[in-house]
Amino acid sequence: MPMASADRAPRWAALRPGDDADQVAAALAAVRERALTNAAADIGQLVGVRSVVAESWQRSRSNGVDPQHAAPAGWDDDRDLDSYRRDHPMAAVRTLVQQLLLPDAADGGLVVAISDERGRLLWVDGHAATRNRAATMNFAAGADWNERAVGTNAPGTAIALDHGVAVFGLEHYNNSALGWSCSAAPVHHPATGAILGVIDITGGPAAAAPEVFALVRATAVATESELRLLQLTDPGRLTAAGASSPTRTLHTLGRHRPVLKVGNDERLLTRRHGEILLVLSEHPQGLSGEQLAVQLDEAELDPVTVRAELSRLRRAVPELGLTSRPYRLGRPLDTDAAELRRLLAAGDTARAARRYAGPVLPTSVAPGVVTLRDTLHTMLRTAVLTAGDRAALAAWTETAHGAADLPAWRSLLAGH
Repeated sequence: MPMASADRAPRWAALRPGDDADQVAAALAAVRERALTNAAADIGQLVGVRSVVAESWQRSRSNGVDPQHAAPAGWDDDRDLDSYRRDHPMAAVRTLVQQLLLPDAADGGLVVAISDERGRLLWVDGHAATRNRAATMNFAAGADWNERAVGTNAPGTAIALDHGVAVFGLEHYNNSALGWSCSAAPVHHPATGAILGVIDITGGPAAAAPEVFALVRATAVATESELRLLQLTDPGRLTAAGASSPTRTLHTLGRHRPVLKVGNDERLLTRRHGEILLVLSEHPQGLSGEQLAVQLDEAELDPVTVRAELSRLRRAVPELGLTSRPYRLGRPLDTDAAELRRLLAAGDTARAARRYAGPVLPTSVAPGVVTLRDTLHTMLRTAVLTAGDRAALAAWTETAHGAADLPAWRSLLAGH
């Protein structure tokens, strides 16, 4: 039977050894019907379905995904699909994935798919008849199976959560996928930890069986080992992934609540989430739960509170690929604080002064933020006063925080 989501610990496998797939499907059918036909239902806390699925259903609804609408077909990129696939880092490990998965998958009537870091399918191989049937629901090369496009599915949800996951039949959000099951696991860049793509097995109920899920995860581990070797021999081969990904910037200067900008999308975050992202961006090597707690609260948060907050943040900003053990950002995140530091390092003090909209998260009392805020403010003011740059002094005194800076005014007037 499906796990009640009252147990919030995620269960990544869809089926347990010995589960009767028909019984699991029957139990899911009633839950899914009540949840997805009732717009007022709080499906993120739904009982009768795995928490990882219920929360994905909630994200799918929040993202405006229509369960009736099929996955987008075709290729929506200006680049040629064949060229894109050839240049993508996942092309370097396709042969390995095929060797490890294809023989058994084809014999079992299943297909093996490889996606890019956004969830767009690059290749779908395996049992010919199954591959043709899968194409009728647009599960084919070039189609977008990101969770934001089609809702809950193994490749898309694996990207959203940066974790291997299996999805069984009626756990899918999209009606066109209800007769299918799948197991998927993300593959990461050996140096940055960013998601490069996803390996997936799709087909009937067997595709979500525990042994298939374990096989997919093991293949992802083997693939990452292969990529580590490739990084040593041909590091340039791995630079293509993410080249067209949107930039991700956290804006904190002068803001009581931070704003995360992903491409052209701007998202207002809670102050706590902004504090966590800012601290992690300053520690790219990652932090343990205890280290992060010290950075966030003088009294030190207890581990349970830290884990809960990180879990909420992971759901709020899946684009950043937040990982644990240690906690770190799996994908690049720039900040306006880091940009200001780069401008000062380059000696562009006047531009830095113009960009300075105010102290970093001025109302935050998180120790890690307070230290960064005070350090950055001091660095900028010192540079303005000592650089001998009249344009920098003028820019500084025109700001709210520099308007009452008497030493700066004296230096500016002395330059006349």
